[in-house]
Amino acid sequence: MITIVDYNMGNLGSIRNMLKKLGVEAQITADPQVIAGANRLILPGVGAFDAGIDRLHSSGLIPVLNERVVQARVPTLGICLGMQLMTRSSEEGRRAGLGWIDAQVLRFRPSQAAPKVPHMGWNQVNVVRASPLIDELPDDARFYFVHSYYVTCERSEDVLLQTSYGVRFDSAFERGNVWGAQFHPEKSHRFGMQLLRNFVERCN
Repeated sequence: MITIVDYNMGNLGSIRNMLKKLGVEAQITADPQVIAGANRLILPGVGAFDAGIDRLHSSGLIPVLNERVVQARVPTLGICLGMQLMTRSSEEGRRAGLGWIDAQVLRFRPSQAAPKVPHMGWNQVNVVRASPLIDELPDDARFYFVHSYYVTCERSEDVLLQTSYGVRFDSAFERGNVWGAQFHPEKSHRFGMQLLRNFVERCN
């Protein structure tokens, strides 16, 4: 069973519904005891970085998440804000991130190449290296994005996908048992279904 972490930041039902279409059972929970028994986690999120970290702190979830992710090395997927919270810090706020991956979050600067912030809508991704998370994605794979900040990894070997929007940013990463996707696979139709299927079946 997939455990979707509920810290009141995002539409968790959409992720569970997409998993249901794949025939995968998923539970949404904020209960630390349930999370302590999880064997696969999804950390979703929509909103501001500091608010997300504050919610995780106030809910008492950070110790059990660190135990599951860092010590037990449970496969964990961060989506959108969830991906950003996995990094060390963000220009959006002052709070430290979870620090599960050496990366930081930067703000899009409007330019002729990227005149509108937030970056919203469908965009293609470019494969940087192979990973079970992106197995069998077609060359024309594209995903749905909604964000004003983007991740940049300190280690090039952690980058899976990149996307261009004014700047070229890291739209998916992998470090050990931790994966992140800036886009919303639950809103990305067949491409998102394939990525979530890969996470469930191939990411260990």
